[in-house]
Amino acid sequence: MSTAPTHAPTMTSLSLAERLKPWLPVALVPVLMLLGFLAIPSSSSWLTLTLAGLAMGMMIFVIASGMTLVFGLMDVINFGHGAFISFGAFVGTSVLLMLGSWTGAPSLMLNLLAIAAAVLAAMAVTGVLGLGFERVIVRPVYGSHLKQILVTMGGLIVAEQMIFVLWGGHEIVIARPETLKGAITFAGAALEKYRLLAVGVGLVVFLSMRAVLRRTKLGLIVRAGVENPEMVQALGYDITRVFVGVFIAGSALAGLGGVMWALYQEVITVHMGNEIMILVFIVVIIGGLGSVEGCFIGALTVGLVQNYTAFLEPKLALVSNIALMVAILMWRPMGMVPVVKAK
Repeated sequence: MSTAPTHAPTMTSLSLAERLKPWLPVALVPVLMLLGFLAIPSSSSWLTLTLAGLAMGMMIFVIASGMTLVFGLMDVINFGHGAFISFGAFVGTSVLLMLGSWTGAPSLMLNLLAIAAAVLAAMAVTGVLGLGFERVIVRPVYGSHLKQILVTMGGLIVAEQMIFVLWGGHEIVIARPETLKGAITFAGAALEKYRLLAVGVGLVVFLSMRAVLRRTKLGLIVRAGVENPEMVQALGYDITRVFVGVFIAGSALAGLGGVMWALYQEVITVHMGNEIMILVFIVVIIGGLGSVEGCFIGALTVGLVQNYTAFLEPKLALVSNIALMVAILMWRPMGMVPVVKAK
């Protein structure tokens, strides 16, 4: 009888490049900040532009995070997402105008309470609208991207007409609360108070979403639904309810982003949600469908590139984000932090 051949298993260690590859998207934001520091001659200007870029990126993230979950989990291309941004902005602005005594008071506490009331009202309204939008418009066209584009675009048009009826077609100017006007000086740079608040809100939303998705049972079901909805359904969970809950949450986040964007621009229009959707789609695509972390990194990248380019070469600012998307997709065709889906 012949003896069994000896088998000596070998283990190959990953190279340094392979170990660093998953972390490269995370390093993109600090690398961009470093390049901006080297390209911008004044450190105070660089600090001001960096804060502006981070604030802009945080607000885009708040808006886009809901959409990337809907896109990743439900496989729904929702062009009507911009309607929730506009509705959130108009509802929040209406609340702030009603609380004029709070927003005009030289009290940070009253100012923040007024913003909190506006945000809660906007999220409640857009969440309810999202529920109706999903049941009436989106649910009949699951699985058909062409029909989804057509019907959600139709829903966007109807929603904009509703805003015309309720608030009129004129733009509304909204002033920031008293204590959030102006800027503070740090290291020779003017740092706008409201942008500092926007950075804080964006961080809270990101950390909260990450905690829910990674540390709760609900988050586990959502993440599993992104990868394999059939298996989640087979395990006894109602994936349809998960879909509806995610859609409502995404719509509410769009409402929150609408309020933040309205105070950022200090003017709202009926078409403001439709206009910002270009940046939202860019962030969702370069971040990776269904990825909150990718959406966060992509939003910060877009905000920084937009502000640095507008300062260094204003003529290129309009195409800078398109060029960024092309470059990232050539580097990582599935986005920076892709989520694998079995669909």
